[in-house]
Amino acid sequence: MRPIVIKLGGLAVESPERATPLLSAIAAAHRERGGVVVVHGGGKAVDDHLSALGIVSVRREGLRVTGEREIGEIVAVLAGKVNKSIVGAMISIGAPAVGLCLGDGGFARATRITPGGMDIGFVGEVTGGDPRLARVLLDEGFMPVFSPIGFDESGRALNINGDDAAAGVASIIGARLLVLLTDVAGVLDGDGRLVESLDAAGAESLIESGVVTGGMIPKVRAALGAAARAGVSAVIASWNQPDVLVALARGEVRGTRFKPGEIRKGGSVG
Repeated sequence: MRPIVIKLGGLAVESPERATPLLSAIAAAHRERGGVVVVHGGGKAVDDHLSALGIVSVRREGLRVTGEREIGEIVAVLAGKVNKSIVGAMISIGAPAVGLCLGDGGFARATRITPGGMDIGFVGEVTGGDPRLARVLLDEGFMPVFSPIGFDESGRALNINGDDAAAGVASIIGARLLVLLTDVAGVLDGDGRLVESLDAAGAESLIESGVVTGGMIPKVRAALGAAARAGVSAVIASWNQPDVLVALARGEVRGTRFKPGEIRKGGSVG
């Protein structure tokens, strides 16, 4: 069975030692057939680090502007401090985690992006890759934990949005499910009700109307992108409900689901 990809954020990234229920649920999901590949973010940790250095963080369309001064610090935080904190916390509960960045072993190829023609610096997207590294680790029972740092053709580090990175990983390994964790149960409509399933038109309508804003925008687009590019079902779910991960690993329906093919907004999903 193919693995699932879980995008970590929130408490699990900021203070993984305090997120034992969630990490334990990820470990339990990894024991299900196919295993788990983790991709993490770390925006708050980067913000705090840059702020301590006197650098003001700037975002455009939810993406961090990353200049010459910032990129080295971001690599240090995401591929270093954050990644190893998560791996250490996973190891402490008996999960066989292995910390990596997207560019390690040529796993993911990346290129710089200029959304809407804007120059946002050393920010990239995953454009392809070689799944063998992840497959070798999964086949031996290990859990890959990727930081969202890729390399361009010249080997220069690129900062990749964590949700987009997770979608890219799901595409590379042919995952059976991509789970994007956030602090809500899923995508909510204008009345605060859970949208059980969503298509591209419905998602853009919610974005244009201002119902979906901020960091949820790249999550929605990453989920749609994963479903469209790789035929991978994607789910947005809450990290506050760890049991959801095991249920998803077992094929149950939770959160807001984006499925390949025909998707109905607000309808039931199979």
